[in-house]
Amino acid sequence: MLRFDVVTLFPRMFDAITEWGISGRARARSCYEVVTWNPRDFSSGPYRAVDDRPYGGGPGMVMMAAPLEKAIAAAMQRQASCGVVKNRVLCLSPQGKVLDHALVAELAGLEGLVLLAGRYEGIDERLIARAVEQEVSVGDFVVSGGELPAMLLMDSIIRHLPGALGDPDSARQESFVSGVLDYPQYTRPETYADMSVPEVLLSGNHAAIERWRMKQSLGRTWQRRPELLARVELTDIQRRLLEEYKRENEQAPPA
Repeated sequence: MLRFDVVTLFPRMFDAITEWGISGRARARSCYEVVTWNPRDFSSGPYRAVDDRPYGGGPGMVMMAAPLEKAIAAAMQRQASCGVVKNRVLCLSPQGKVLDHALVAELAGLEGLVLLAGRYEGIDERLIARAVEQEVSVGDFVVSGGELPAMLLMDSIIRHLPGALGDPDSARQESFVSGVLDYPQYTRPETYADMSVPEVLLSGNHAAIERWRMKQSLGRTWQRRPELLARVELTDIQRRLLEEYKRENEQAPPA
């Protein structure tokens, strides 16, 4: 079981992970657990303040180091009491390493994660230096707090946990596992809005279907995310399929 401890001002937001969908079912199967820690519970001030004005001036407020460090320490102590040895303290931040499949797979191999979801204009840098092992970003944009990025990270990790998915092959066949985008998917009806399912998918020829899917996956990556192909060492067959796709789609170069 992977143990998540989340430091957040809004614990109820994480019901979206624990109560619904694949992640909700995975929690019911004891694939993971989530415990939340509100830094207000660790504030010593009369109003349980967790933020203050920034030194040097400027707009907004900055989260104070002491309540956050006490919350992180409590989370680490809980994990230790559960026998967790391999864990990591992460802060969700636009300044961190951008989340990708390799990092998700690495984190899924740990026993515990302490996730710090910041708010306001940021977090006192001394807390980051003292208590955070790694900062992680979900993309080059800014949101109102770290809760949504933390949930994205958690959901992507949960899908890798044994027993989380009904079909264990699902996680291995998803986009980015092989370094490229997924192929197009179709379901019933066979014709929709005058658009038909590609004939090869109706043929029952599994080798031809696999070849078509590989070609579409490579071609879609070339068109939509060409930078990904630079990171993938293609086989001779994959190179031939990609060239074939390019010839068939000469009017649709990469965006």
